[in-house]
Amino acid sequence: MRASTSFGLVHHGFRAVVIGALALAAAGHADARDGRNGALIGGAAAGVLGGVALGAMLGGGGAPPPGPRPVYVEEEPVPVYVRPRRGPVCHYERRKVWLDEDAFTYRRVEVCE
Repeated sequence: MRASTSFGLVHHGFRAVVIGALALAAAGHADARDGRNGALIGGAAAGVLGGVALGAMLGGGGAPPPGPRPVYVEEEPVPVYVRPRRGPVCHYERRKVWLDEDAFTYRRVEVCE
């Protein structure tokens, strides 16, 4: 299982606060004669902030849906037939064969089990 890298609503809320602060800082300060522009920018920032917060609540942070449940099926065991051996199993080995007390040679000898 992989560790989650986000903190759900906390992560999205922090992101929304940062975006809202950046939007307010980018708007600059309003003079007395710019009353309508300040209200307009503040309303737009509030709308963006609200949209981000609502999107975070609706679309994020939840656990993924569970997968399909495992299905266990009981089956009858399949019979296994073992064929009997036809004969002994044989192979060749190199063995030392003594010719006399001092001399020997190697020969191939068939060994059967």
